[in-house]
Order: sequence, then structure tokens, then C-alpha cells
Amino acid sequence: MKRWLIVGLVALMVWTQAFTSPVLAADTANGAKLFEVHCVGCHVNGGNIVRWNKTLQLRALERNKVNTIDAIATLVANGKANMSAYKDRLTIAEIEDVSAYVLEQANKGWR
Repeated sequence: MKRWLIVGLVALMVWTQAFTSPVLAADTANGAKLFEVHCVGCHVNGGNIVRWNKTLQLRALERNKVNTIDAIATLVANGKANMSAYKDRLTIAEIEDVSAYVLEQANKGWR
């Protein structure tokens, strides 16, 4: 009986985790607003005015292995090379929102 209870609880935890992932919790409308304030100066229409090969186009994200919300969020939070870190300016939720927005737009071809 205890074994089935443990199995059931583990299954419930896995199921709950699947439906509360950052992808589903992210607010891409808020992400769009944050992108306009913090990112569009360098990344207008998913481009990059500083480094042409570090765009936010899906192909570049895949090539640079930054094609998941977690990978984008890590980059946004910590920065890299010419890109500033935003962990002191944005909350974790805001970083997730803007990261989800970037991935959503990349999948749409920034249209």
C-alpha cells in the first residue's frame, strides 16, 4: 500500500511539474514590453546591431545553442561578451517573460 502511495505521489509531482513549467507560466505580453524597454536598442526585429552573427533569429539561436527558454534566460540574466547582464535590473519572472517572448518571436521569424 505504501509503495503505491509513493508511486502515486511521484507521478503527481511529475505531472504537476509538467504543467507549471516556465514556458506555460511566462507572460509573453509582458515579455514584449520588457523587450521594447531593455532589448530593442540592440536587437530590433531580432537582429543585432553590435554583432551581426549573434541575432535572435531561430537559426542563430540554434547555432549558438541558445534556443531554449532556460538558455536564453541564463544569457539575459548573466550576459556574455558585449551583452550586459540583466539579473540586477529584472526579476526572475521578468527574465522568464522576455526569454519566452524572444523564443516565441524567433519561432515566428520575428514577424
